[in-house]
Amino acid sequence: MFQKAISNFTQQHSYSSLCPKAFFFDMDGVIFDSMPYHAKSWVKAFEEIGIKFSEYKAYLNEGRTGASTIANEFLEQKKRNATETEIQQLYKIKSHNFEKCGDPIPMPYASQVLQKTKSLGIDIFLVTGSGQSSLLQTLNTFYPGIFSPDKMVTAYDVKHGKPHPEPYLMALEKANIKPNEAFVIENATLGIQSAVAANIFTIGVNTGILDEKELIQAGTNLIFNSMQDFYLQMDFLLDCCKKR
Repeated sequence: MFQKAISNFTQQHSYSSLCPKAFFFDMDGVIFDSMPYHAKSWVKAFEEIGIKFSEYKAYLNEGRTGASTIANEFLEQKKRNATETEIQQLYKIKSHNFEKCGDPIPMPYASQVLQKTKSLGIDIFLVTGSGQSSLLQTLNTFYPGIFSPDKMVTAYDVKHGKPHPEPYLMALEKANIKPNEAFVIENATLGIQSAVAANIFTIGVNTGILDEKELIQAGTNLIFNSMQDFYLQMDFLLDCCKKR
């Protein structure tokens, strides 16, 4: 299965090989099991202004900037553009709801995946739509010595969030590598679309409530059911890359 996925990918993009020098990790739903908190926080925030928004839709919008999520719902349901003030106020409500949910919960087996990646000498980058000011502190609290500011792409760094390819193109630029020298680990459809548009081999880890078909339609090259599943298969997957 892995060999076929790699062959299909390299043939599609006319790459001579797939040799990962860096792993680009999404954060929510990959590093932290935070999407249930985000989903509930969005639903409650939108309820306050009379917009219907489901938890499933929150998962479908995962990876999009908060401003973009709000703007889209205003256009769809209120048939007008949201003002900058409305966007800021609603995002503040959503953020407050999220903070009340408590401390982040590390995704099971995320630490093992990160430690193995580091032990293999593969660079670790974070590519997230989040813009929370305490991001690096939070990461260092739960994953000490893994992430550094120069190897992060956040909402503050890009003009276009996921599903636009800019976040992952910027990660490639920061890493100074080619698209066939990276793996993306994503759980969100918009994040997968972003990585696919940047021509990077994309691994979907279905840690949330989405139907697997959503990730397939988004274009993921491989799907794992959990970070544990990915961790247990990492060596075999990387060996398949070396055999090409």
